[in-house]
Amino acid sequence: MSEKTTVRPADAALGSGAGRVLLLVYGVFALSASARALVQITTHFSEAPLAYLLSAFAGLVYIAATVGLARGGPAGRRIALISCSIELIGVLAIGTLSVVDAVAFPDDTVWSHFGSGYGYVPLVLPFVGLWWIWRHRV
Repeated sequence: MSEKTTVRPADAALGSGAGRVLLLVYGVFALSASARALVQITTHFSEAPLAYLLSAFAGLVYIAATVGLARGGPAGRRIALISCSIELIGVLAIGTLSVVDAVAFPDDTVWSHFGSGYGYVPLVLPFVGLWWIWRHRV
């Protein structure tokens, strides 16, 4: 019997300490954004449906980015690149809209006001994620 060994691709975020921290932050945001959206949608969806659906979408984007960064390789890189790009566009668009048209966002999303409710980490995170993907390409 031969034992099959799995070698993680060199560009997987799990390959270094900094990558593990990045993966941890994405994982925390995946969990927190998803849990927040679930609570908002199930308890008071009618108050701000757009904001709550956007929070759920953000949670899905963070989950996909986490999976892509952890997986590495061509498929993982593609998943992470698309997710981080969507995340960047989302935080810039929703951040701008929530400042310009506050009435449209009666409650905050993860990306409202450029992630101010989360210490602006949602604004910085996609830049760091995209940098990581670019820096660790094979």
